[in-house]
Amino acid sequence: MSKNRRRRSHGRHSTVRNVPLRTHWLLLTTLVLTLSAALLLQGYTQHLFDSTPDGAHREQGPGTSVPAGISSGGPLIDGEAARTAAPAARTIALTFDDGPDPVWTPKILDVLRRNAVPATFFTVGTRVAEHPDLARRIVDEGHQIGLHTFTHTDLGAASAWRRSLELRETQLVIAGATGVTTPLLRPPYSSSGKALDDADWSAVVQAGQEGYLTVLTTLDSEDWRRPGVEQIVASATPKDTAGQIVLLHDAGGDRTQTVAALEELVPRLKASGWTFATVGDSVALRGAVQPAATTDRWQGLALITAIRTSDWILEALSWLLWAAGAISLLRAVAVFVAARRHVRMRRKPWGAAVTEPVSVIVPAYNESAGIEAAVRSLVASDHQLEVIVVDDGSTDGTADIVEALRLPGIRVIRQQNAGKPAALNTGIAAASCNLLVMVDGDTVFEPDAVRMLVQPFAHRRVGAVSGNAKVVNRGGLLGRWQHIEYVVGFNLDRRLFDLAECMPTVPGAVGAFRREALLRVGGVSDTTLAEDTDLTMALCRDGWRVVYEERAKAWTEAPASLGALWKQRYRWCYGTLQAMWKHRGALAQRGQAGKLGRRGLVYLLMFQVLLPLLAPVVDVFAVYGLVFLDPLRILGLWTAFLLLQVLMGLYAFRLDGERPGPLWSLPLQQFVYRQLMYLVVIQSVFTAVAGSRLRWQRMERYGSLQVPATPSEPLIAVPPRPSAPSYARPPAPGAPQVAGAWDGPAAEPHGGYEADPAWAPHASAPIPHSPQDHIWPSQVDRDR
Repeated sequence: MSKNRRRRSHGRHSTVRNVPLRTHWLLLTTLVLTLSAALLLQGYTQHLFDSTPDGAHREQGPGTSVPAGISSGGPLIDGEAARTAAPAARTIALTFDDGPDPVWTPKILDVLRRNAVPATFFTVGTRVAEHPDLARRIVDEGHQIGLHTFTHTDLGAASAWRRSLELRETQLVIAGATGVTTPLLRPPYSSSGKALDDADWSAVVQAGQEGYLTVLTTLDSEDWRRPGVEQIVASATPKDTAGQIVLLHDAGGDRTQTVAALEELVPRLKASGWTFATVGDSVALRGAVQPAATTDRWQGLALITAIRTSDWILEALSWLLWAAGAISLLRAVAVFVAARRHVRMRRKPWGAAVTEPVSVIVPAYNESAGIEAAVRSLVASDHQLEVIVVDDGSTDGTADIVEALRLPGIRVIRQQNAGKPAALNTGIAAASCNLLVMVDGDTVFEPDAVRMLVQPFAHRRVGAVSGNAKVVNRGGLLGRWQHIEYVVGFNLDRRLFDLAECMPTVPGAVGAFRREALLRVGGVSDTTLAEDTDLTMALCRDGWRVVYEERAKAWTEAPASLGALWKQRYRWCYGTLQAMWKHRGALAQRGQAGKLGRRGLVYLLMFQVLLPLLAPVVDVFAVYGLVFLDPLRILGLWTAFLLLQVLMGLYAFRLDGERPGPLWSLPLQQFVYRQLMYLVVIQSVFTAVAGSRLRWQRMERYGSLQVPATPSEPLIAVPPRPSAPSYARPPAPGAPQVAGAWDGPAAEPHGGYEADPAWAPHASAPIPHSPQDHIWPSQVDRDR
């Protein structure tokens, strides 16, 4: 078999076609861009809205560029031609700004209808989008509609591009809501022609060039002050017979006085011989309002839909983020409380000390960089054990390195490349002890790790034990981040899972198992990429307790590059999703299986799938808050969240006996590492939902593991079991070859041999669960 073929076949259960998943990244990018656009629209329409009262003091600049004819002319101005017009004598045009408002605009319309009086409503674009039905009512009842910008912006202070945007967007929403367009514009915070300064005049000229007529006022009712009904009526009553354009408001606060004043003002002026007209009719401007072009109307409808959708999205996101924040806080509290209880619980001994010998199984594929350190650390153990290294068709001399060490109590089994589960099953079949420890070939054990790891087996219900895996190459920033994750994330969660009796994973780096428990579930399955999680869940469903022993420490190499980290976490996450789907039947079971389903699986779904899927939304929303909301408030919330993480980190490091120094990098972790982790979850979920295939990707080894010092006493060899396990049979031609027998030196290296399927326990002892539990939408193809 060629070298390339060997590499492709490693991880036989997951040697599959690798289908590129570019479509889901395109979809994710589209969703993020859509969300960003919705929030940008929402931010512009809601948080750039100028809510300064109309009567607030505003500094007036010089007016040297304003033509004299404009300052002394009529209130209707064509800025492009620099000409004005005024209403006819004894003609009054009532105008209402800032609407439509769902409370006050209908009441004002009712007063006008009862008195058969037309008026002109200068509407704000965002409010038209919120209440298009009121804009339609204004037009349908014979009133004239005009523009009051999109976000009530001071056009004189705005840039040229924003002026155009404000006017264009307002025109579009009016066209979408009412089916008409209008040239009438009233700039917010404007009054009479005499009050125009150079900046205002510049806005009026630009509006004229874009086809709009600026409508100022001649009488300000000052209803925005809420001075009382009589004062509003007095301010809105003309002092002579000259035509007037009166300023009132139908939004922007409580307009009770405005409505009451209209009830008095209109009959009084009618009795005095005044004629009421729209602004266009008051200056004989024919055809001021025209039917909107089809294109403009459809664009307006689209804009209204986008604004209303963005409102809904923001509302939904707000609830989701509050819920996610509350759940995350509750999780932090729960993990903290569970960790404290776990510490107290672990002070009690499991029972009589467990001293029986242990078989340690080391599956190895191209582990030449770290296998010597791993094996020597096991030999240095203070507990009686045998070490079985199963070389899974390595091409880098892994088996040769182990055999050359000629250490006592070490056996090497060579087999043709068949994947990690097959290698583990081969080791299980060859093991001589009732207690088995499984360890990766890149892991170094502390001298007391094995002894500590097997102590929980004093309790008869315990079927497996998770040890405490620690990152050895924690020198760089990426290593520190993974070190923090191992201590704060993984280990605190394991304490919670242990207390809740729903441990979902015994890590492949450091875990112990009862032989009886492994046989009952059929050994290590190869149907998922996370064989450790799959096996642990199977044990829980079979009624066994799985516990965490934090004193059993082992050191493992973590990925040293973002690319390697991505591959590792992608495989972990995808495999976990497979295992969750495979064991979903636990949700409906009772006993230990039910605890796994309703506690463990729900916890994994909430905090390792759903919340990470919301993470991009949180990041986009944070940027939104910094731009459109109060930046200090957003930074305060982020600081509070970070402080919570730091406190949890300090507590977790204290429990694990670690120095807190690496926690200084925690803030930086929020800007690179966190994004990488949630992108891994997104990739994994899309891979699973799409039913695509994922191939096994071997970890890079860096040789950072240190060979422990030679123990003061030699390893005590464990004698073979009197009888072979029931599922094993004598080696046959083609079976795995064993080197390093107990009673002799290591044999000479042999070539690779085809693995005999009969050696795998699951070949004759299927996992005792219903068949439907094993159905996975993207079942891994196996190269048989």
